[in-house]
Amino acid sequence: MRVLVTGGGGFLGSHLVERLRGESIEPFVARRGDYDLTREADAARLLEDAAPELVFHLAAEVGGIGANRANPGRYWYANLMMGAHMLEQSRLHGVAKVVLAGTVCAYPKFAPVPFREETLWDGYPEETNAPYGVAKKSLLVGAQAYREQYGTNTIFLLPTNLYGPRDNFDLETSHVIPALIRKMSESPDEVVLWGDGSPTREYLYVDDCVEGLLLAAERYDAPEPVNLGTGVETSIRETAELVAELVGFEGEIVWDTSQPNGQPRRSLDASRAKELFGFEARTPLREGLERTIAWYRASAPQASTARL
Repeated sequence: MRVLVTGGGGFLGSHLVERLRGESIEPFVARRGDYDLTREADAARLLEDAAPELVFHLAAEVGGIGANRANPGRYWYANLMMGAHMLEQSRLHGVAKVVLAGTVCAYPKFAPVPFREETLWDGYPEETNAPYGVAKKSLLVGAQAYREQYGTNTIFLLPTNLYGPRDNFDLETSHVIPALIRKMSESPDEVVLWGDGSPTREYLYVDDCVEGLLLAAERYDAPEPVNLGTGVETSIRETAELVAELVGFEGEIVWDTSQPNGQPRRSLDASRAKELFGFEARTPLREGLERTIAWYRASAPQASTARL
């Protein structure tokens, strides 16, 4: 099978490419430097070059709270246009199946916990990442519309917060776990963290997410979105304390309550994924963090400036 992975040089994409190669599949890897998918002509050229039967659209412009606050227009535009172009060009080139990666950020700010797929439209996303979340959620509408009108076999998955080796450790754009690992590795005396530590998150190890993508590509063919997660809810404060323990940080953690907390709670109901295509996350948070920290220590300083 001819497989195309957009964002194949990024965090999630590189792990998917590695897994495919381990199964003797050599995917066509689309990187940002070669194809600007916000441009329709580049997306069309990519589909011509790759001639895929299966597309994993993982390319995204994404970051933590600070990056979302600094780039709301860019994150809305880039993610919406990349997805729209990939949908249209996949239709025009007769791609047999398209797997779209959504985001937990698409859920309403105050969605009942655990988040269930049927509540996706019951409110507006948390303000700091709403442009990104709304752009991704719009692609679900497009995927369902293309399936209805054109018969395009497109599925839409909603991974929770990802982490793992090769994550983005740039403090300007990173998410919570890589930011904590880097700060606590570089600042032995004190780290300043945004908010008050009370919000909760759910973390999915990147290799588990890859397993979910592959299982869905093989076994799932329906218009409804599907969560990919662990079902384990952990507060930012608990996360910081666990990272501190594993890194060996003995300094002071200072909570800057003048900065936003972000969404109050995040935890997914992943039962639909288990029922429909047999997905279950298998990596406990402590084990995943140990692997991520080990990779960071072996890869710094390159990891500190890596970008998705």
